[in-house]
Amino acid sequence: MTPVPFPPAPSPVSGTNDWNQAAHLLCVRLDSLGDVLMCTPAMRALRVQHPGRRLTLLTSPAAAALAPHLPDIDAVLAYEAPWMKSSAADPPEHHIGQIAALARHRFDGAVIFTCYSQSALPAALLCQLAGIPLRAAYCREKPYQLLTDWIADPEPGALVRHEVQRQLDLVRHLGAEVMDEGLSFVPLPADMTAVRARLRQAGIDPAARWLVLHPGASAPARRYPQRHWTGLIRELHERIGCPLVLTGGAHEMTLIDGIDVPPDASVHSLAGQLSLGELGALLAQASLVVSNNTGPAHLAAAVGTPVVDLYALTNPQHTPWRVPNRVLNHDVACRYCNRSVCPEGHHDCMEKLAPGQVADAVCNLLKQTEPYRTRAIAD
Repeated sequence: MTPVPFPPAPSPVSGTNDWNQAAHLLCVRLDSLGDVLMCTPAMRALRVQHPGRRLTLLTSPAAAALAPHLPDIDAVLAYEAPWMKSSAADPPEHHIGQIAALARHRFDGAVIFTCYSQSALPAALLCQLAGIPLRAAYCREKPYQLLTDWIADPEPGALVRHEVQRQLDLVRHLGAEVMDEGLSFVPLPADMTAVRARLRQAGIDPAARWLVLHPGASAPARRYPQRHWTGLIRELHERIGCPLVLTGGAHEMTLIDGIDVPPDASVHSLAGQLSLGELGALLAQASLVVSNNTGPAHLAAAVGTPVVDLYALTNPQHTPWRVPNRVLNHDVACRYCNRSVCPEGHHDCMEKLAPGQVADAVCNLLKQTEPYRTRAIAD
């Protein structure tokens, strides 16, 4: 194996002037699509801090699909880090190769984004070994030489912030601020055209009222029960009567196919049929989105579409950001557990949220937003 050349260790403490001069930064967020979207305002702040700055995102293979749709990111690197959930058991040589690959980019600094239940230190070590001289993150333990700039993490003991605010506060510590704090996702023109064609093929006028329903979620604890989706569709059909479009990945088609639909309702499934860009384009053109607390809820917020968020109380910091919304939940004794799967064997945290309550929220939000909302419908 060829040895990896490592530069001398950098100074243990930097100043914000060093960050102001850093022309090529690595942004590290190794989680899922929604987690990366919630970092986009902070990454925009980093972009405008230095004229001509180049930003590269190091993220999970799944979230790397965001690459064509993030206007503030110049390049995306995919890495299945061994300290992240559900990562593959790659041999050590693979990770040594990752260090060498990062070293070749000669980054001036790395900003490591984490939620409060994660440690930034493994990624900090990766970046230090790759010779990146500036490294910033939240940390609870003393990082010594692993981080040049760090904030003692106050969460969750002293406070819990929205995930977007957490990341904005981190980069503000480095001297980066921005006026526009909205999430970023830009569908490609081809995505918009393809989605309009699919809608018309299903008999849906893209310019009329129609809703998107997203029944799935990667974390079982965050899923609204399948039978409640059946009840919600019935309620929406009786009270609104507009077309409903069901979305999900190919692995969620069984869940969606198991939802009973009234025979005279206009319900169309696009599960497993859309690319990420097409999903974003679909959400951008919808009147409203109903979703579990999962990636498409943040994607809807990023394209400016109102969201009714069926919000299991597994964590308190991931509500829709800077978009009209209704967040629906019911209190549970085990709230804010941050678990994907309930250790007590409960099927979900949403059992008592009645479909009628969700339909009420949909009608209320439509009434307040639809008269003022202009959707992207032009050919």
